[in-house]
Amino acid sequence: MSSPYPRLLEPLDLGFTTLRNRVLMGSMHTGLEERGDWDRVATYYAERARGGVGLIVTGGMAPNKEGGVFPGASGLFSDQDIANHRKVTDAVHAHGGKIAMQILHAGRYAYGPDCVSASAVKSPISPFVPRELDEEGIEKQIRDFVTAATRAREAGYDGVEVMGSEGYFLNQFLCLHVNQRTDRWGGSYENRMRLPVEVVRRVREAVGPDFIIIYRISLLDLVPNGQTFDQILTLAHAIEAAGATILNSGIGWHEARVPTIATSVPRAGFAWVTKKLMGHVSIPVITSNRINNPDTAEAVLAGGNADMVSMARPFLADPDFVNKAAAGQAATIAPCIGCNQACLDHTFSGKLTSCLVNPRAGHETELRYDPAATPRKVAVVGAGPAGLSAALVADQRGHHVTLFEKDSQIGGQLNMARQVPGKEEFDGLVAWFGTMLGASGVTVKLGTAATAETLTGFDDIIIATGVTPRDPGIPGEDGANVLSYIDVLRDKAPVGPRVAVIGAGGIGFDIAEYVTHQGVSPTLDAAEWRKEWGVGDPAEVPGGLLEPAPPAPARAVTLLQRKAEKPGKRLGKTTGWIHRASLQARQVQMLGGVSYERITPEGIVLGSDKGERLLEVDTVVLCAGQVPNRALADALTGNPATVHVIGGADVAAELDAKRAIDQGSRLAASL
Repeated sequence: MSSPYPRLLEPLDLGFTTLRNRVLMGSMHTGLEERGDWDRVATYYAERARGGVGLIVTGGMAPNKEGGVFPGASGLFSDQDIANHRKVTDAVHAHGGKIAMQILHAGRYAYGPDCVSASAVKSPISPFVPRELDEEGIEKQIRDFVTAATRAREAGYDGVEVMGSEGYFLNQFLCLHVNQRTDRWGGSYENRMRLPVEVVRRVREAVGPDFIIIYRISLLDLVPNGQTFDQILTLAHAIEAAGATILNSGIGWHEARVPTIATSVPRAGFAWVTKKLMGHVSIPVITSNRINNPDTAEAVLAGGNADMVSMARPFLADPDFVNKAAAGQAATIAPCIGCNQACLDHTFSGKLTSCLVNPRAGHETELRYDPAATPRKVAVVGAGPAGLSAALVADQRGHHVTLFEKDSQIGGQLNMARQVPGKEEFDGLVAWFGTMLGASGVTVKLGTAATAETLTGFDDIIIATGVTPRDPGIPGEDGANVLSYIDVLRDKAPVGPRVAVIGAGGIGFDIAEYVTHQGVSPTLDAAEWRKEWGVGDPAEVPGGLLEPAPPAPARAVTLLQRKAEKPGKRLGKTTGWIHRASLQARQVQMLGGVSYERITPEGIVLGSDKGERLLEVDTVVLCAGQVPNRALADALTGNPATVHVIGGADVAAELDAKRAIDQGSRLAASL
């Protein structure tokens, strides 16, 4: 039987060792190492190795204290560290996997006063001005990279990845954006690339010939004064000659004002840049960013864009990604939707990394779906994300589950979210839930509104009935020119050319995005997306940075909120800026600190400390929050079953699928 993904599953011969397929699990910082529970770290990586991935790269390990992303960041600083990491490598090797340790020196991105860089140029994403290294200081950094690599080998790693992209330390030396030196480490490109080349050369010299060295090369800096493609090729040749085994693509500095991995970025949206490098070096080249399913990965490889694909967050969503693809079960792969909510947002908030779709990610040792000792009859009411996750986990554990849903389809509020341009990945999430339900033993009753009378004979009743829109109580809100977000997203009610959106939370931003778009979503049109965000060819413009050219908005929109703060302030930590920038590009006006006095046929009368004024609009859309839909839960007071309330029916904080899925999964795991 032929392989469903012949290129993806083809082994990759590196000369001294062979990778079992062309899939790299890209580096992700989880925070697990800093917790000190190394059995938990080992279990996390072992699950991914057992899932079939060809090569794993760890989260970034600091080569020294000043290079850590934050104070106390993990590294290989002692014999005990080596012993701890040996637990990880042994666990991966026990499942036939290979693992490389990423050496990550943050440079001026280090969140501490001891940070160092090529020049004393402060980063816009850190409060600390780095110390400019002198000759002796540069030599120390090189030695520390080498020490980290040799200790990684001693700890049983199959290789290291030297992080040279994303605006970190080595990348800072490469670009005039930061490097303002005039000595042999600055000025000409030959001088600026001296440090990364020397690091790779010295690491190879120290670890010997039979050890993988991946160099993460920045192919698009996406910042002013970035590298040209000729310079990137010069660096690639030098890094290869210095002893690198593989080149891995890096896209964009962390401070770049271009999204690179968020859900609104087209799938495989940067593979074209990696393809420009193909044929110029004789070592394998990896492409990365927004490759989240085996079909996309296979197409990237078949199209000659790369020798190997890097997928990071997809292995949070489903550690069995590769094995499922190889078995022809791609539809059962839990999809990474690129939301960042439980991974990067957690990382930059000091929390453990996990996954919206898979709450077990990072919690493998404490969130377990073990078979139930005594199967119970379980009713789940509501097939939104909370109810779906509860039903599937309860069924997986052996309980007898009946799922009630009043609508004719599953998905709940996900079905509204997936109408918003840039959120097309939610289509795949709803489809995956449908696939998993179809393969489960859950009895599904669509178009069935559960009542207190029908919910008899169950041991547990899980109420996941979601939310209802909050009534803001604005005089005139019953007018013909007033719609709710449900009217717009679900019922496709017509919206006029001038729109006021009441409420600047996540739903308000979604509505503004929805009504200002026209035509095909840029997420589905890579060329249009690059134009909108100003992404160019580094062969034509340094750093690949162009002036953004967003399309004209379909409507004139004003986004309103009562809070006297910047609208969108409470959006996702790593994606909020993208939503704000997108709406600003569509000329959306954002007003905070206003009161809603009344709605009239002419528009909405706003109040402030300057008095009242009429905002003339054709349509007012209400996105003023939600309240839990607990009517059924309240009606079950006399039912002998144990009643549980989860998701929006429990807490109506925005439309939080992350909390809903986590809560549903954890409840089902405890039954």
